[in-house]
Amino acid sequence: MVDGFDRISEDVRGVLWDIDDTLFDYSGAERAGILEHLAELDLLGEFASPEQAQAWWTADVEAAYGRFLAGEIGFQEQRRIRVEAFLARIGRATPDPDEWFARYLDAFARHRRVFDDVIPALDALGGYRHGLLSNSSSRYQEDKLAAIGLRGRFVSLVCSDEIGFAKPAPEAFLAGCAALGLAPEHVVYVGDRLTTDAEGALAAGLHAVWLDRNGAGDGLREGADVPRVRTLADLPELLRLIDFGAPPTIR
Repeated sequence: MVDGFDRISEDVRGVLWDIDDTLFDYSGAERAGILEHLAELDLLGEFASPEQAQAWWTADVEAAYGRFLAGEIGFQEQRRIRVEAFLARIGRATPDPDEWFARYLDAFARHRRVFDDVIPALDALGGYRHGLLSNSSSRYQEDKLAAIGLRGRFVSLVCSDEIGFAKPAPEAFLAGCAALGLAPEHVVYVGDRLTTDAEGALAAGLHAVWLDRNGAGDGLREGADVPRVRTLADLPELLRLIDFGAPPTIR
């Protein structure tokens, strides 16, 4: 079932997708990967619980990644900072953060998976042009998408490290539309974050759908004007409905 507006314009010709936690189960792979890595290093017992280890890792990821998105540090540097900050929490250090992170990535890779609803949704939406827009490194996303068998499904991939803008900046969404070869009013953006993805896309003149897999928007008044689905199984039905109207005027 879809929430929010009940119609999407028949003029929509393309779908621009977020990747992590929309198509790819990033959070699941991250959680399983860091716990497996810590167990291999015999460090998991240094934390009060696996939940604490995972929560601290996620917090350090978000802090360092925010600096990367702001242009303060590079992609590889934010990885080193994440490792150093995380190990400092238990009074540890490593002489080679790059090697430590590479071993974590090996564990992460063993848990990579596409959400079960992704392939059926893409199959059902074969009449649209499909592109990708990510706040990440293009090389990292290219490698990951190839490994999970998704890259060939999309005609374009635009990443923040290439264009110098990150979502929710309008420039990021407009670059994604340009790569699709479509004007913003002919594109719908699908992503798992209300502010960064859905509201950012609307502000840039696109249509938007908020993929709220975990039900964060249940009962919320904020975001009520954004179409919301709990599963991509509902997306084809939403996009088949017509006469959504023009996207909001950019203010």
